[in-house]
Amino acid sequence: MLRTVFNRSRFVLWVEAYLFYPTSLFQRFLSYLFLPLSALYCAIVLSKRFFGRRRKLFFTIPIISIGNLTVGGNGKTPFCIALAKNRDHVAIVLRGYGRKSHGLILVSDNGQIMCDAPASGDEAMLYAKSLPKSTVIVSEDRVEAIRFAKKKGAKIVFLDDGFSKSFIHKIDILVKPNPEPANNFCLPSGPYREPRFLYQYADLVISEDMDFKRHVEVINPSERMLLVTAISKPSRLDAYLPDNVVGKVSFEDHYMYSEKELEILLHEHKATTILTTQKDAVKMATFDIPLSLLKLEVEIFPETLAKINTLLAPKR
Repeated sequence: MLRTVFNRSRFVLWVEAYLFYPTSLFQRFLSYLFLPLSALYCAIVLSKRFFGRRRKLFFTIPIISIGNLTVGGNGKTPFCIALAKNRDHVAIVLRGYGRKSHGLILVSDNGQIMCDAPASGDEAMLYAKSLPKSTVIVSEDRVEAIRFAKKKGAKIVFLDDGFSKSFIHKIDILVKPNPEPANNFCLPSGPYREPRFLYQYADLVISEDMDFKRHVEVINPSERMLLVTAISKPSRLDAYLPDNVVGKVSFEDHYMYSEKELEILLHEHKATTILTTQKDAVKMATFDIPLSLLKLEVEIFPETLAKINTLLAPKR
């Protein structure tokens, strides 16, 4: 078990390095080898965006998309939570990556949680628990979800990772990685899901330390904590880890843990608690496992809030 997890953790970190910060000759060779596939991928992505812009769908309520051009997270989920938490009649709409369900699922109805984490996905459940007055909906069909949100009484919709949905009339906010990747190619040669020049088509581009900052604290710390995560770019947590972390285990993004494998990891590392993120913790809520939590909150700078409110003003 330990060898399998160790190999998986090493592979996750290797893929992260290959996509974002290739250093070895083999990684660079692989990146250039895949360039024809990247060109084909970009052509498909751009054609979808072009034809989407020709059939815009307009809604009678403001829609704000929080997204990023690269794979994995750049802080868009905590940023969206911080932006939505002081507003009323809010709906969060997202696809629900990693969930064990299909179709439209009402995750929370004005704060009342309606399903479990496997059905909603980890990000949707984090939204539901972080925004106790909001409605959270997951659906592969974002248009269907927005219409459903309106029927539920939403006055504003936050669209998680909706930049590629060019057929929806919305305010597009893109979160730029900080630091930015050394590799500027699109998948599979690099980390970009859409070409980098599309930043110019966003209504607002933000980045950490310039538009917002993180506040991280460890809740329920213990003597020997084992970091276990299933998030993209797990190395970004290193700056916030206390000295008494006895090991780090990384799974692929959105991985659904089992209680048994966490028990084995605790035993193998002689750890007193599992240290994990809020996004991961929602998938461990039913486990009889001692947890320490990396609690992350985002503070949005007043100047950035003012820019967003200016964008929202004509939509009201």
